[in-house]
Amino acid sequence: LASPETSISVSAHNAAVGLAKAPDSTGPWEKFCFGLDASALQERLFVSEENVVGFLGTVLRPPFCSQSALESQPLIEVLDVTEDRIQIRLK
Repeated sequence: LASPETSISVSAHNAAVGLAKAPDSTGPWEKFCFGLDASALQERLFVSEENVVGFLGTVLRPPFCSQSALESQPLIEVLDVTEDRIQIRLK
């Protein structure tokens, strides 16, 4: 993390923490953990094409699939992510 760029904003009903990667760190963040202390952390994934495909694969795929069923799975592509919407294309 790059500590000078880190920010915290707290209001009566919300809290936001802004994090920035150190200059020598590359690539997108895949996940983050949060919680009251280290023994009770919850994991959350950032929205990325790989995370969406992985999530939908576990939710939509029955536990025992044939190879042909796996090959006919839709192609999922994350097109755009903004604060108020996500655009995903299925082929």
